[in-house]
Parts: sequence; C-alpha cells; structure tokens
Amino acid sequence: MNNKLFVGNLSFKLSEAELESLFGEFGTVVSCSIPTDRETGRKRGFAFVEMGSQAEAEAAIKGLNGRDCEGRQIAVSIAQPKPKGGGGGGGGRRF
Repeated sequence: MNNKLFVGNLSFKLSEAELESLFGEFGTVVSCSIPTDRETGRKRGFAFVEMGSQAEAEAAIKGLNGRDCEGRQIAVSIAQPKPKGGGGGGGGRRF
C-alpha cells in the first residue's frame, strides 16, 4: 500500500488549502493537487493527496471516506498507479 490517495466527488469550489487542512486532521500532508481541465481551467472534481505514512493514509480513508464536504459525499481510496501505455499499434505490415 502506498501513501497516495485518490479523492473523488469533490466540490468544484474546494481549494487545495482547504483539502490539505481536511486531511491534516489525520497526519502530515506531503502533497495535495486538484487537477484542472486544460481548456477551461475548471477543477475536475477529484484530487490526489499524499500522506506522510501508510498509517496516516489508512486513517484518512477511514475518517473521510463517505464524509460530507461542502454538500458532497467524498470518496477516498488508495490512488491506483497509471497503467503503462501500449506505445501505439505498430501500423501493420509494410510492403
């Protein structure tokens, strides 16, 4: 298990500072990021939070998963690593 958490169903108004404060109740927050849409700049409704230890990450999941945050029930789980890309199709045979 790693210390990086995925946080889903976030309010679009929530700031990184507010999110860091929320997770800070459960330990040290190493990093916190709320991705935005490249074209519109609007927050995408999810975030990644890295906690200081595995125990702190587990405590944050237990304490925050399903909790109401600005009128939305947030979902907190261990972040899944990005799958490795296939590198394209190869293009088939050439003659």
